[in-house]
Amino acid sequence: MNLLDVIKRPVITEKSMNAMEENKYTFEVDTRANKTLVKQAVEAAFDVKVKDVNIVNVRPKFKRMGKYAGYTKKRRKAIVTLTSDSKAIELFSAE
Repeated sequence: MNLLDVIKRPVITEKSMNAMEENKYTFEVDTRANKTLVKQAVEAAFDVKVKDVNIVNVRPKFKRMGKYAGYTKKRRKAIVTLTSDSKAIELFSAE
């Protein structure tokens, strides 16, 4: 698996935005990725030092739209903690 294919997108929620103050960033990652791959991918993509990686499997939810019913896709989230001396990741660029 290519390192750039591991990280899909950042997770932007109120809880994840509050965690950014503690150098914790949340990303949606490939379902086949492990902690080592996520650490290598974040360090290569953003040029930072990763201290710790926690991975959460998100189960699919049952959803209905009128008479149609189904499940959402299963996802995998990675919560990446950076070292105290590394720079912050710029998710939003205000130019």
